[in-house]
Amino acid sequence: MFIDIARIKVKAGKGGDGAVSFHREKFVERGGPDGGDGGNGGSIIFEVDDNLNTLIDFRYKTKFTAEHGQNGGPCKMYGRGGKDTVVKVPAGTLVKDIETGRLIADMSRKGQRTIIAHGGKGGKGNFKYKNPTRQLPRFSQLGTPGEEYELKLELKVLADVGIIGFPNVGKSTLLSFLTYAKPKIADYHFTTLSPNLGVVKLKDMSSFVLADIPGLIEGASEGQGLGHEFLRHVQRARMFVHVVDVAGSENRDPVEDFDMINEELRKYDPKLLERPQIVLANKSDMLEEDSDNFERLKAHVNALGYDIILSSAYDESGHQELIDKISDMILVLPEIEVYDAEPDLVAANAEPFTVRRDEDGVFVVEGPLVDKITRGINVEDYQSLRHFQELLIKTGIISALRKAGAKDGDEVCIKDVDFDFID
Repeated sequence: MFIDIARIKVKAGKGGDGAVSFHREKFVERGGPDGGDGGNGGSIIFEVDDNLNTLIDFRYKTKFTAEHGQNGGPCKMYGRGGKDTVVKVPAGTLVKDIETGRLIADMSRKGQRTIIAHGGKGGKGNFKYKNPTRQLPRFSQLGTPGEEYELKLELKVLADVGIIGFPNVGKSTLLSFLTYAKPKIADYHFTTLSPNLGVVKLKDMSSFVLADIPGLIEGASEGQGLGHEFLRHVQRARMFVHVVDVAGSENRDPVEDFDMINEELRKYDPKLLERPQIVLANKSDMLEEDSDNFERLKAHVNALGYDIILSSAYDESGHQELIDKISDMILVLPEIEVYDAEPDLVAANAEPFTVRRDEDGVFVVEGPLVDKITRGINVEDYQSLRHFQELLIKTGIISALRKAGAKDGDEVCIKDVDFDFID
């Protein structure tokens, strides 16, 4: 079964907490703090696997988690980092954040590995907080949470050549003749409902990949006949073989069919018409003697700058000429486009904290920075509270409160901690 869209959830590991510990050893007086740092949480890593060509594995497993980092220990022992979780995906997989629509990664290069969700950072042990004025810190830093996303995976088949055309014009038959692929072939429309891939091996040991794209119909660019699902896969092809039923079976006109498919490509993405096309006038064995279909089609496509080859699956005529022409063109074509990951604009533009005054006149400080500096703070411990006050100054929160109009005696709320502002 070919699956080209999947939804999954990923959650990286939490960082381990730093330890609060004091060195105790016989005959060693006042050993001092020796709490070690917590280990970093494991990350979720996506890796391209050339042996995969569908997202069907994600139909059965939709949640992926990485290991948490271990907490720090006494004697300055660092917690072990959490193990990463590696998720295998087929080449051509786009990874998108469902909440924001942001493209996180384009997994298109052979052997590519990309961190999708970063593990949390391990917290510092109390040994790291020792200084000349704080000899015995009784606090440590907690580890930060790992990143968590709900993702949409979208597979766009990677191929050198996309075989396009109306249903039942011989695309799958052509693929089976040129490669070892065994697509389903029958004399009815939409026999092919998912892309089939095949590799053409040349005499010089080079090769190229062919993709049989399911048949397109009028209105495909608007979603008719599963058009959007099919057209998605033509976007990553470097060139097209446009198969046309030159015999005009089913009372169709080959020139009109050719123009209609190109119009659907244009509507879906105008850049698709900039890619090279070879027109394959197929089913020539069924041409009637007095038919002018081939001459009309040839004149039409030549005027548009395309080459045309007369072909038949009955006697395999035109197949070798097609292979030779593709192999010549492939040598000079640019590589398949790889999409650049989009920056996390929400995170990049978000202020580290905000200061607002509520209806009761209390100054409320909120934001990611606040969450970070309040983790592990013990307001009942004098040294921990002093450390918290130092962080408020270093991070600019005190200055921001002044700018917001806070004066001596005003009430301030920071992450469920209420205190009076003293300037």
